Amino acid sequence: MGLADSLARAGHNVMIALREPSLGPILGMKGGAAGGGYSQVLPMDEINLHFTGDFHAITSANNALMALVDNHIFQGNELNIDPRRMTFKRVLDMNDRSLREVIIGLGGPAQGVPRQDSFDITAASEIMAVFCLATDLDDLRDRVGRITVGYSYDRRPVTVADLGVQGALTMLLKDALKPNLVQSIAGTPTVVHGGPFANIAHGCNSLIATRIAQQLADIVVTEAGFGADLGAEKYMDIKARIADVAPSAVVVVATVRALKMHGGVPKDQLKEPNVEALAAGVGNLKRHVHNVEKFGIAPVVAINKFATDTPEELEWLLAWCAREGVQAAVADVWGRAEGRRRR
Repeated sequence: MGLADSLARAGHNVMIALREPSLGPILGMKGGAAGGGYSQVLPMDEINLHFTGDFHAITSANNALMALVDNHIFQGNELNIDPRRMTFKRVLDMNDRSLREVIIGLGGPAQGVPRQDSFDITAASEIMAVFCLATDLDDLRDRVGRITVGYSYDRRPVTVADLGVQGALTMLLKDALKPNLVQSIAGTPTVVHGGPFANIAHGCNSLIATRIAQQLADIVVTEAGFGADLGAEKYMDIKARIADVAPSAVVVVATVRALKMHGGVPKDQLKEPNVEALAAGVGNLKRHVHNVEKFGIAPVVAINKFATDTPEELEWLLAWCAREGVQAAVADVWGRAEGRRRR
């Protein structure tokens, strides 16, 4: 957010493309995905909660599929699905440990076929992943149809298309496929759409959102969620190849706090100055930089400044980047309001 606002303030025609936050981690105190301080998307409260209901639509489509699968088994199992070899799970946009492993279909013959099942969080749904890679509604229908839900007794993969329900599931997603336009505090237009986790899927906002931003702006700032060993690599390996949206520049965001934690400092002591711990933990940043470099791009390191960072720590980290031949700058976009546009 701060990078895009800064580019806009410098006179560039810029847009942002971001993922939507998942409700579970927000209520679990992990935080949202709409920025913070003076560098955030508005309205943050709505974006971080239900927003336009995209996550709920994906939850409904995912769970409708599993209801149809279990009903197919109950009604005679024409596809010979092996209940022990189901690979698709139900989802809920909530951190609920008690639903990770469950037994369904209890209560007698009228209640279905008992089997072991489990719940993922909605951001981990394969429907979410293909939703964010689809180019249009027809492409989404085809991608949903190719999803494997499990295997038959003779080990043949069973797909959504085998069940013949890809059209019905796509209808549940037709409105969610429309991107959402909001703006930052500074007025930078932002498309917020889709939200797959990068530790499970590809961790990028929808392809449709990125392409819309490309058509409307000279510069598009987008994210590849989690670290360079997850989101960035998957952006390069998956989204950039499918959508032909290879980046012309990459910014690796680092914080003094995180690097000190990698250096062995407990969380409750991160506010205390500790250049030695910073030096011990900087190997983590070095690896992320190298992960980007292997794609042929020299990244820029943005040091996301916290109020507790000392000048000595920031200067040490800038000097380390210079010794490594990496361009770097301190980004004080959270705590400073100077980046706001004058209207």
